[in-house]
Amino acid sequence: MIPNSLLPIANHLWQSTLFAGIAGLLTLLLRNNRAHARYCLWLAASAKFLVPFSLLMLVGGLVGRHSMVLPAATRVPVLVEQVNEPFVAQVPSGAVVMPHASKSETRVVPMVVALWAIGCGALVFSWWMRWRRMQVAVRVASPVPLGIGIPALSSASILEPGVFGVFSPVLLLPDGIGDRLAPAELQAILAHELCHVRRRDNLATLMHMVVEAVFWFHPLVWWLGARLMDERERACDEEVLRISEAEAYAEGILKVCELYLHSPLKCVAGVTGANLKKRIEAIMANRPMRNLNLPKRVGLVLAAILAIAIPVILGITNAPELRAQAQAIPKQDLTGTWQGKLMAPQAPNGEIRIVFKILKADEGALKATFYMIDRPVPGLPASAVAIQGSNVTITIPGIGGTYEGKLDADAITLTGKWTAGGMPMPLTLTHVKDDAAWEIPKPPPAPRMMAADADPAFEVATIKPSDPNRPGRRLFSIRSTEVTTVYTTVNDLIVFAYGVHAGQISGAPAWVESDKFDITGKPEGGGQPNPNQFKTMLQKLLANRFQLTLYRDKTQLTVYALTVGKNGPKLTRSEAASPIPNLIFRAGNWPVRNATIEEFAGVMQAHLDRPVVDETGLKGRFDFQLQWTPDETPFASPGGLAEPPKPPERANSLPDLFTAIQQQLGLKLESTKAQVDVLVIDKVEKPSEN
Repeated sequence: MIPNSLLPIANHLWQSTLFAGIAGLLTLLLRNNRAHARYCLWLAASAKFLVPFSLLMLVGGLVGRHSMVLPAATRVPVLVEQVNEPFVAQVPSGAVVMPHASKSETRVVPMVVALWAIGCGALVFSWWMRWRRMQVAVRVASPVPLGIGIPALSSASILEPGVFGVFSPVLLLPDGIGDRLAPAELQAILAHELCHVRRRDNLATLMHMVVEAVFWFHPLVWWLGARLMDERERACDEEVLRISEAEAYAEGILKVCELYLHSPLKCVAGVTGANLKKRIEAIMANRPMRNLNLPKRVGLVLAAILAIAIPVILGITNAPELRAQAQAIPKQDLTGTWQGKLMAPQAPNGEIRIVFKILKADEGALKATFYMIDRPVPGLPASAVAIQGSNVTITIPGIGGTYEGKLDADAITLTGKWTAGGMPMPLTLTHVKDDAAWEIPKPPPAPRMMAADADPAFEVATIKPSDPNRPGRRLFSIRSTEVTTVYTTVNDLIVFAYGVHAGQISGAPAWVESDKFDITGKPEGGGQPNPNQFKTMLQKLLANRFQLTLYRDKTQLTVYALTVGKNGPKLTRSEAASPIPNLIFRAGNWPVRNATIEEFAGVMQAHLDRPVVDETGLKGRFDFQLQWTPDETPFASPGGLAEPPKPPERANSLPDLFTAIQQQLGLKLESTKAQVDVLVIDKVEKPSEN
């Protein structure tokens, strides 16, 4: 008898075995067609081991929960479900199921898991050792200029020619292979390896190796691997025979088998894999293989649709039961005031009082606002309030903070942690009534803004060389009627004032990029300038105090285009009344508050190796947080603008910058060419006396 806790695994193995059997029958029907079609069927059978039908049933359940029409009763779903899940827990009639395991299950399950872990670990370790040996061979190999579209390396090892790598493949050739094979034979061997690259065979084989590692105990998995190797090599053979002579190709394979060792890993695609005798016979016969005709194509498409549709339909038919269960569970009301104390030794009283105000938004969703009681600053809106069971997550993008807590049964206490800047701190929140809630402090009155049509200049400005002994970060700041720049070069000032990248500036002397200055000043006429007015003031300061004169030109440069992703932006509208953004750049963990996308792109390009062009068309101001693993390459900005990136906490688990922008913001950053402005400097001098 199978222990109850292993029943889902047993059902999954049965489903995958049945799926592989059906795939095998289909390959028999396609035995006279091209090998690529049979290869795809075996690959689908392998992938099925990684995709349980229960996952598709879950999707169907989600669809069914929102459906208002219940399907009519029928025996078809019941029969399908019996085939889909033949192993079920046996419960005696009238018995009450208790959530505990039997003594035998308590002993058996840990033993089974331990045995599986030993087998899986041993297999992965053996592959890793072979991969390390291949890495050493690649590392010491020397480049060969073949001009075949991928890097080619010559190795002193006696391994057969093979493609090493999954996402950045290289072709590894043994030294002197050109002297041992005739030109026609070598060209056929190279064509075979390039076919592996085009088909991404290493990636597909790596996926099946994952299946073998997880399900190493199932003989069918190893049989599937052999079928994949056979059809993979046969598919490449068929492609090579289109452009090469059969005799030269077969002779080349036989010479490689005679002179070199077989590839130690299946995900390093070589030329001697599969059943060599059958391959040579098929190559010499060179029998033309038929493409799939229309009936076979339609049949394969219908089979694929059924494989997906059946578990989805089961999920939909079971959805009413799931919905009834969900309705039987009372929903907790989270709206109201949640407050708690964050222990912080640097705070005046050793603590910071935190408040979340949670309200109902449209369509029953929740929205929240974050307050720090001891700091008179406006509340920060949450981008999301996520509830999964008793777990609650509130994300505050304006300061890069996230609260994760577990709700008690009475919906009175949330016990969890507050994380900001990669540092988690314990925080327990209590659901309080209005009379017990801490008073939300009123933020200071907003400064009087300068007229929107004003064309300001500095009424007074002090320019001082930055202290070279004081470590600093480049900063542009507007506080009330005082504007400052800290640790900025003239190059930085031009980049900020004119909204360009350092690569768009030419003709500047060397000191423009090296001498750093601190600037403090007030605008004439009073009032707080907006960011565009601040830039105008700096342009005038550069002209008056640095004697800057320049002219604009146009040229085509390689740029990064910032566009909206196919699923739309994932941005939170800022509720701040001020037009002043908070865009202090932190490599790898960048909280952005109250900024337009144009401003975001402008600051980002100052830390990248090329200009960033905003093509999103998004208007308004947003709060969000961008977290990624810094990569030194794109931060090697001309003119020394970029600081060395410092990876945040959890850096190894974060995506690169480009992937993070797409996943977290719903935007895309892609390299392209565009006509952009170039600023050509005629004259610039060191600043005049204050």
